Amino acid sequence: MISLNNISVAFGSFTLLDNISLHIGDSDKIGLVGKNGAGKSTLMKLITGEQTPTSGSVERPAGIQIGYLPQIMEHHRGRTVMEETLTVFDELRDLEAETHRISAELSERTDYESKEYEALINRLNEINDRLSLESGASPRAQAERTLSGLGFKSDEWDRKTETFSQGWNMRIELAKILLSKPDVLLLDEPTNHLDIESIEWFEDYLKSFRGSLLLVSHDRRFLDNVTTRTAEILLGHIHDYKVPYSQYMVLRQERIAQQTAAYENQQRMIEKTEDFINRFRYKPTKSNQVQSRIKALEKLERIEIDETDNSAFSLKFPPASRCGDVVYKGSGLTVGYPGKIVFRDAEIEIRRGDKVALIGRNGEGKTTLMRVITGELDPLEGESKVGHNVSIGYYAQNQEDILDKNETVFSTLDRIAVGEIRTKLRNLLGAFLFKGEDIDKKVSVLSGGERARLGMARLMLESHNVLALDEPTNHMDIRSKDILKKALQGYDGTLIVVSHDRDFLDGLVGKMYEFRDGKVKEHLGTVSEFLRERKIESLQELERKSVREEKPVAPEKKNETPSYEKVKSLSKEARKIRNRVKYLEDRIMTLETRQAEIEKILSNPGEKDDIMELTREYLENKRTSDALTDEWGNLSEQMEQ
Repeated sequence: MISLNNISVAFGSFTLLDNISLHIGDSDKIGLVGKNGAGKSTLMKLITGEQTPTSGSVERPAGIQIGYLPQIMEHHRGRTVMEETLTVFDELRDLEAETHRISAELSERTDYESKEYEALINRLNEINDRLSLESGASPRAQAERTLSGLGFKSDEWDRKTETFSQGWNMRIELAKILLSKPDVLLLDEPTNHLDIESIEWFEDYLKSFRGSLLLVSHDRRFLDNVTTRTAEILLGHIHDYKVPYSQYMVLRQERIAQQTAAYENQQRMIEKTEDFINRFRYKPTKSNQVQSRIKALEKLERIEIDETDNSAFSLKFPPASRCGDVVYKGSGLTVGYPGKIVFRDAEIEIRRGDKVALIGRNGEGKTTLMRVITGELDPLEGESKVGHNVSIGYYAQNQEDILDKNETVFSTLDRIAVGEIRTKLRNLLGAFLFKGEDIDKKVSVLSGGERARLGMARLMLESHNVLALDEPTNHMDIRSKDILKKALQGYDGTLIVVSHDRDFLDGLVGKMYEFRDGKVKEHLGTVSEFLRERKIESLQELERKSVREEKPVAPEKKNETPSYEKVKSLSKEARKIRNRVKYLEDRIMTLETRQAEIEKILSNPGEKDDIMELTREYLENKRTSDALTDEWGNLSEQMEQ
């Protein structure tokens, strides 16, 4: 369908894409992967024609319809969500109007044998054929279905687009692209602003999409669920694998291993042959053999190992200072803005060492709660209290607005750094892959991933015992996300993170607060468990509804039998205690496992082991474990009563 033939893209002396070729078939589902700045977005722009190659050609069939969702786009203002979405059907409305005009003209004409009359008939048939292909649900019904799948509520369809965030406007653009029913979809990080439920709906849509798909995403699970082929851009070249992402990673390692083994075997053979030539070059009795081997070496096709880009930023958060057992407590929180309440009556408690995720639909209050915790916003009702000696490091998702576009990479940190760290800024930036001339780049020219790394580097200029991270992985490539996740797993402070990335959260957090329909609900366990629980809970909700509809039999004696509402309340409280006990048991077991590891190291420390740091960690874990054990004992007694 679409072919890129020997494409090269160069900027001065720097070659971004070097003589690459790629064919996209009629129903191919391709994941386009590579590091930030490798050229993935450029490749998509070449396909759409927004950018022209330095050399090579792009072949597209005539009349092909391409739906392209870039990372950054202009959003329209002045229309409601529904009005803006329905603009995708403007062409169909124009065609319907044209059929009425042609039909009216034909009814008045009598020159049935003329070429003009024949041309009108042909045009009318052409339009009717096109409209018949588009027959089915009405445009509004299609728009409602798509907007609902992407997370819009029905009472939001009549809101002006400018009252929504950039992420929600991206969803409107995505809805328009899907409703246009293109032959090819080019999607550049479409999940960055989608919540978990919208991602699942979008996955189902793309699985049933009959056209071609070229997808850039840093969500490996999304890639695995949607794509069947993986194209990797690496150091200007492209490597094509006919498998989804996870299988591509395995095949890639196998290919490199096979190339390395073949290369080493060939090098040994070449070395032996050259040694023979050098030893017997001047012996007349061996001259024929020597010449034969020289010719064999000249004809030998040399094996090369594909270049690999092993650069990755290194990240280890500074040790967290001691703070109170309760890091943050919100009681009866009602939070919002003038004229709009976001959520009501929330009960939130985050304890020292907790790793907590705030999850849910965009616009339900996750970032708003972050602002309450960091002190940027006061609740409308209830009590919001930060614990003793808590120092919060806040990473906001709107790095576009926070970073000064006129500053350079280096001056961004130099402006806020104080003390000894100022002498180490180049080392810190180097750890985040800003090397050489990169540190003099203006923020305005950085990619989304580079801005994310710069924002994280800013966060590390000071030591914090609480990290509040709002969508930290947006625009980060998969390798960078893995490094950040590993660093956060090793962080000894408290973590509060807003993210819709299931793979990133799974194995990182042990507690979640779900924001839904103006309420906040606590869940203990992993993200996978949460998703399974939600499906179970939806069935329980149906059961509860049917129970409420049944009229309860009045007890014979007053107060002898608890009321339904009281039983429900007691059951809910018991379930909450049971979940907390399970969470405490898992946390205590994790701490005890780590304590045993530290004891083993301290009994026979190596040269690289930091005994002081290990001792500090051991004592800190012991204090935490003792506090959790006391709480576990109290709750266990309550369960037995």
